[in-house]
Amino acid sequence: MMTDKQVAIVRALQHGLPLCEEPFSEPAQIAGVDVDELLRQIELWKQDGTIRRFGAFLNHHRAGFKANAMGVWNVADDMVELFGRTAAQISAVSHCYERPRFEGFPYNVYTMIHGASRSECELVAKRISEATGVTDYKLLYTTTEFKKSSPTYFREENSPNLGDES
Repeated sequence: MMTDKQVAIVRALQHGLPLCEEPFSEPAQIAGVDVDELLRQIELWKQDGTIRRFGAFLNHHRAGFKANAMGVWNVADDMVELFGRTAAQISAVSHCYERPRFEGFPYNVYTMIHGASRSECELVAKRISEATGVTDYKLLYTTTEFKKSSPTYFREENSPNLGDES
């Protein structure tokens, strides 16, 4: 069970951090703790597995990336780790992960490539291909982007419960 202070910290963090020099100052103030205590609590949650990672989400469109392509790659099983390390070094690649192959779909490594245009994504994929020697790949372009939002774990006190008919 979480303490009231821990709940206050989650509430202060759950909707993101401000983009500034000291991003933890405002959430610490909202939670009623100092920055060191807030950071200690985050570290404790990471250590005990309450949270697995604490990272940033980039709004690709605001950052100037108008094209997104999922690169699907048919990588030899003994080359997956090297391929992944190589692809992940490229700044236009935000995600790189291995997945099982499926009948009729031989691709086992996926990369998310962001660029200012489709041709820029194609150049990045070509660069990955040349660097790794993997030539069996396809680019699947984003056609619709759905709203992304962080989960709300604790609503503000005195806020109505969602779905309440009363």
